[in-house]
Amino acid sequence: MTHEIEFRSQMTVELVRSSAQDSDVMFAARVSTIGEQSLEQDQAVIVDPEAAEKQAKRDRGLINYLMRDRHGSPFEHNSMTFYVQAPIFVFREFMRHRIASYNEESGRYTELRPVFYVPAEDRNLIQQGKPGAYEFHPGTPEQSALVAEQTRAVSTEAFAAYQRMLEAGVAREVARIVLPLNIYSSMYVTMNARALMNFLSLRTKHEATTFPSFPQREIEMVAEQMEREWERLMPITAAAFTANGRVAP
Repeated sequence: MTHEIEFRSQMTVELVRSSAQDSDVMFAARVSTIGEQSLEQDQAVIVDPEAAEKQAKRDRGLINYLMRDRHGSPFEHNSMTFYVQAPIFVFREFMRHRIASYNEESGRYTELRPVFYVPAEDRNLIQQGKPGAYEFHPGTPEQSALVAEQTRAVSTEAFAAYQRMLEAGVAREVARIVLPLNIYSSMYVTMNARALMNFLSLRTKHEATTFPSFPQREIEMVAEQMEREWERLMPITAAAFTANGRVAP
């Protein structure tokens, strides 16, 4: 069977399911001080605009206090499930974070699609600095062309070898061993806001951070998309995270 090989430079992140909002944090935190309460009581609508603004200010203050003083458990009472498409080498970095639930596409049971990652032309290629404090700088046009040419060539030949083994009746779990790390895989990842903040603190480079991080650009591309989805769901929590140095509570 002939397969058309696709080369991509983007990551795909979709929020497929969520139960996550700022009120979840306040609901969990306030049980410490006011005891048993129902979710309906905690989310009661305040009709008076002035009273509603005062309540919103108190909510922002509480979340900021929890973030600043690193009272982390109230940020765990929520859930987000993301669908991610990225090269396998990104997933191997991702799964070093043992703070989430993962289900990844299996090359044992399905025939893998010929979709391969090739860095975009603006991807920095030159590494300088000592371990743990690398800086990356743009490559020359010749280096960019070399990376793209060699990546495409190796990916094409590797997938052809994979196909030859499958056509000869070799099991998928054996045939896949020739495929390179830049082949795309897909997974669902489920985590709460506290776990996501830990992930973002390490996998994004941000001027507001207290502890600088130097992530590989490809996993940062995934993290940035996840953060945008989270900011939409929990804007007060996300703002407090950045305001307090992007340190997970």
